[in-house]
Amino acid sequence: MNDALIISGLTKTYKDFMLNGVSFSVPCGSIVGLIGENGAGKSTTINAVLGLIQKEAGSICVLGKEQLDNEIKEQIGVVFDGNNYPEIFSTRKLNRVMKDIYHSWEEHTFLNLLKKFSLPADKPMKQFSKGMKMKLAIAVALSHNSKLLILDEATSGLDPVIRDDILDILLDFAQDETHSILISSHITTDLEKIADYIVFIHEGQVVFSKPKDELIEQYGIIKCGAAQFEALDKSDIIVYRKMDYEWQVLAADRAAMKKKYPKALIDSASIDEIMLLYIKGERGK
Repeated sequence: MNDALIISGLTKTYKDFMLNGVSFSVPCGSIVGLIGENGAGKSTTINAVLGLIQKEAGSICVLGKEQLDNEIKEQIGVVFDGNNYPEIFSTRKLNRVMKDIYHSWEEHTFLNLLKKFSLPADKPMKQFSKGMKMKLAIAVALSHNSKLLILDEATSGLDPVIRDDILDILLDFAQDETHSILISSHITTDLEKIADYIVFIHEGQVVFSKPKDELIEQYGIIKCGAAQFEALDKSDIIVYRKMDYEWQVLAADRAAMKKKYPKALIDSASIDEIMLLYIKGERGK
């Protein structure tokens, strides 16, 4: 099995939104970052993968199977934004409950993670900070033989220190080539640190699915005036945007553009800048 998750032609229609033929994969041993603006379809895609909504068309293969049976569900660790457990529970009580839910529950792993994350055993979760709740959710996800972690905006609203701790945990998990992660996030700098691939969804469709290093190392933004913009080879333009005092043009090969247009200012492009240009700019001809 080369891919932990394969989504092909996924379609789901709502009154005012359509997930339209979404296709991408999560290779085994990799971290895939899912980006896009609010309402782009990230959570809808994740909910379809988890069987929380019914798809209309397309196929979803999770850990080699198209049916989410109990064996596969036990191997998926899920972390959503916010607390997923009863607030009156302590971690000690949660451990007892999880032993009844998961056949593959690893109590020693969970208890070790609680120590690692400095989470108390007897304090009710309603007294936990948001960062503590998120660490607890990740501890649970890592304690039932998970092969695929799915995180939906799990790091939003956390302070930078807690986020960095969690990113280290995710990187450590993915070191095992049988482990894989799909993580949606608005914090693209986090994904620049840990992701192997970036999938960009906009208005219910996949705009691109590319290796992160290709985006960071090869893509560039040409910043120029109107005359320079008109002189550009239109085949070099992916998307462009007219600002107050300049044009910004996204190009796929920064080094080649520097040779072709030696007088132009060509900067590297962050994932955030690439996404914003796609969303707010216009496509090249």
